[in-house]
Amino acid sequence: MPNPMISTMGLSRHFRVPEREAGLKAAAASLFHRKYRTVKAVEQISFHIDPGEVVGFLGPNGAGKTTTLKMLAGLLHPTSGQLSVLGCEPSRRQRQFLQQITLVMGNRNQLAWDLPAIDSFDLMRAIYAIPAAQFKQTRDEFIALLELGDLVNKPVRNLSLGERMKMEIVGALLHRPQVLFLDEPTIGLDVTMQRRIRSFIAEYNRRTGATVLLTSHYMADVEALCRRVIVIHHGRILFDGELSSLVDDFSAFKTVGVTLKNGFADLRKYGELLAQEGSHVTLRIPKADASRVTAQLLSEQAVDDLTVEDPPIEDVIEHVFAQPETGDTQPTPVAAAG
Repeated sequence: MPNPMISTMGLSRHFRVPEREAGLKAAAASLFHRKYRTVKAVEQISFHIDPGEVVGFLGPNGAGKTTTLKMLAGLLHPTSGQLSVLGCEPSRRQRQFLQQITLVMGNRNQLAWDLPAIDSFDLMRAIYAIPAAQFKQTRDEFIALLELGDLVNKPVRNLSLGERMKMEIVGALLHRPQVLFLDEPTIGLDVTMQRRIRSFIAEYNRRTGATVLLTSHYMADVEALCRRVIVIHHGRILFDGELSSLVDDFSAFKTVGVTLKNGFADLRKYGELLAQEGSHVTLRIPKADASRVTAQLLSEQAVDDLTVEDPPIEDVIEHVFAQPETGDTQPTPVAAAG
């Protein structure tokens, strides 16, 4: 087994934040007796990611995803626990570490706003001391893969959001990092642009063998790129394993599609009616009852066709996020399939 590219053990990050009641009196009192509370953004998380894996890191807003990525990238010091990326301690910010990672945040810009992207790319070459021939080859390869063409010569402020995001990704990968931390890289983009960026990330992973940790609220990103997902909620890991296993572990329902021979029947006694279009009916049925209910349907109704499917992954994730916060320790992470 290869050594993990990314490894955390009991990783925690707490923030001490001031708090006070509303009003002038409370504001004055807080000048002399300020009260604080501790926010546990990340609490005792452990996982390992092998070289070349593309792993989805999922959770609702405030779950601890970005805080974790910032610790892995060395931007935040952990409160406690251990972490290793590329065999280095990220918070030490060693040159050999920084030259092999990148952090892309969909809502942050790193390119000079008033300059063409091509000029910012030259700045990246200088920062990372990329040999000229390697830089030109990589730059031109990425420009072709993302179909940027003459857009690289336009000031960044004149680009659309999608064009700008593609430029940001090129700038972040010019030094060919081996570890990519991608925080909502397709946020706010249209479906076509999301697809292009997903394809580029997949191709980069294929060509370089880079390790990718991806956060996204678009499940299409996760389904297209990731076999394995880690789900974090309330700062703790709820699930670590294959995406297909997430459906098996957390889905409480099955979706049953029934096409009737006689054209119409009221099937609400069999389950929750989701849709009815002509002779086709879609029901939601508790997973435990799926076998019994489908047998009933086949014996009691004139069925022309019947399908049983897992619910959409978005519904499963929503169900996971609805789990109540508890004080229990996190479950032992499930090893991802190789």
